[in-house]
Amino acid sequence: MMLVDKEGERQEESPGRSSQAQTVFPVLTPFSVLGISVEKKTEPPEPGARAVPSVTPGFVFSLPGRGRVPAAAARCGVLAVAAAAAAAAAAMVSPVTVDTGPETPHRILSSQALSAALVPCPQVKSEGPKLVPFFKATCVYFVLWLPSSSPSWVSALIKCLPIFCLWLFLLAHGLGFLLTHPSATRIFVGLIFSAVGDAFLIWEDQGYFVHGLLMFAVTHMLYASAFGMRPLALRTGLVMAVLSGLCYALLYPGLSGAFTYMVGIYVALISFMGWRAVAGLRLVGAAWRWTELAAGSGALLFIISDMTIALHKFCFPVPYSRALIMSTYYAAQMLIALSAVESREPVEDYRLSKAN
Repeated sequence: MMLVDKEGERQEESPGRSSQAQTVFPVLTPFSVLGISVEKKTEPPEPGARAVPSVTPGFVFSLPGRGRVPAAAARCGVLAVAAAAAAAAAAMVSPVTVDTGPETPHRILSSQALSAALVPCPQVKSEGPKLVPFFKATCVYFVLWLPSSSPSWVSALIKCLPIFCLWLFLLAHGLGFLLTHPSATRIFVGLIFSAVGDAFLIWEDQGYFVHGLLMFAVTHMLYASAFGMRPLALRTGLVMAVLSGLCYALLYPGLSGAFTYMVGIYVALISFMGWRAVAGLRLVGAAWRWTELAAGSGALLFIISDMTIALHKFCFPVPYSRALIMSTYYAAQMLIALSAVESREPVEDYRLSKAN
């Protein structure tokens, strides 16, 4: 059996060695590929003792220049160990060691147990190629720039084509992804209602504006449900409530009849959706994901787009309103669709939160 001294050199074990010597258990695991050794500072197991293939809470992670970190503090941080190991391998530094304290019961690590304990590292995948059809369809819309004064099914198809491409973008991740991630499914269904709403708004002068408004109201409820209620972020919600109140006060003089109530409800819904999207942002002092930034940015752009529509329709003409509305709208939908790539609630977490 081999021993590892403080300088990392291997020595032969002598019969008179103390039982407290470090015993190396060579296992072929993802750690060993990165140059990590698994060690135990405990007595050898007694004869006839059964090996239990599990990782116990007594592990202590020793990183170069970082000191020793108890596994109790890193129980849910096996992911951090794998990331540190990858960084160590990339920087060609000394290997990371994993050892246990003497108070830990005897456990013999197997490669299957250690591999099972590893949480897969999240990788930022390149989503650009999947979005190429969306960018092409958006360019087609702005290049053709069909006049809104003569609505037709062709103009409706051209307007909805970028949203159709976002359907394909989410479907490209697989039906299994949508079925196991409820929030991603809601965003997908929200995109369907968005396309129907776009088609109705083609004929808004013929009396279909209310139909489009209802379709997008359902879209915002689906998006808000997808973003979830955690974290609550009450301060953010208060800010969004104040801003929505100011927007409605600006629109109120131009509203009449049923629009007085319908626009008020719509403003409340889109503001609620914006609150839930922005609530997930934690840029300072906490871990965050780029998909949460995409969700928050997309929600704010959606609000800008719809506010421009309302100002142009009920208050005063907005210069270049159509270009401003559609550019912010397409960008918002793309960012919200991107936020579903790393869905916030896999089906297991979703069921757990429901149970609690």
